Amino acid sequence: MKAVFISFYKAFYAEMIDALDQLDIRGFTFWEEVQGRGSETGEPHYGTHAWPTLNSAILTFIPEEKVAPLMDEIHRLDASAPQQGIRAFVMPVEQMS
Repeated sequence: MKAVFISFYKAFYAEMIDALDQLDIRGFTFWEEVQGRGSETGEPHYGTHAWPTLNSAILTFIPEEKVAPLMDEIHRLDASAPQQGIRAFVMPVEQMS
């Protein structure tokens, strides 16, 4: 089991949900508005007058065999709008109940 944290430009919400649906990933937690900026490239997303856009975030816990297909889809979305900075981070899950 792996945890995948995904931060993405709010406008990609429908595409992210479609990706989860296509991969039969049902469970997730969604944050509608998060702020941040990329570590190397991309525009800040602060929700301010100067930087008005915002990100959203999803956290999902999935079987290891679904990680690579999900990361491939996230990479495809990121390549379609590189300045928006879609990022995903995979972490091990040590225990669940």
